[in-house]
Amino acid sequence: MLFLLASHNSNKKKEMELILPKEFEIKDLNDLGFETEIEETGKSFSENALIKARYFKEMTGLNCIAEDSGLEVVALNNEPGVYSARYAGLQKSDDDNIKLLLFKMKGLANREAQFHTVIACVFDDREYLFEGILKGLISEKPVGNYGFGYDPVFIPDGYQQTFAELGIDVKTKISHRSKAVKKMIQFFEDYK
Repeated sequence: MLFLLASHNSNKKKEMELILPKEFEIKDLNDLGFETEIEETGKSFSENALIKARYFKEMTGLNCIAEDSGLEVVALNNEPGVYSARYAGLQKSDDDNIKLLLFKMKGLANREAQFHTVIACVFDDREYLFEGILKGLISEKPVGNYGFGYDPVFIPDGYQQTFAELGIDVKTKISHRSKAVKKMIQFFEDYK
């Protein structure tokens, strides 16, 4: 079963490939030579994911998966939310985003946060949404060398280390994206 992942982020593709069964084949926008960036104008992860999935389904005719996710910090009224990738500006720098986040959280006692993802799937001209949430805390400083995005400052519930310290194997098992992908897998197993 072939799906187009409507993303240029090779890390997201890698994470999905580690979770998906072998009968799923994933191509991303890099594989197809698409350089188009879609403006994410939605006010929610669901809206943004659907914008991307619909656009690339129409452009390619392929069954399409699009994902939108971000970090929601309780003490910052769920910032950065849908603006997670461009929190510190359109250059989309992970380091800049983390610096801004830690600056805004300086002195705050409440470090609660969650990673939130929604996967939109346009399959046989029908639309489906799969959601995943992982709760945790924001560390005082970035730690670790693995992962991407906010991984160096996110400590998942039940762990003492950041995602960037825990590595891809642990992240693949427990992440917000993993939870959403597993829901999608279950859906397609039931769909057969």
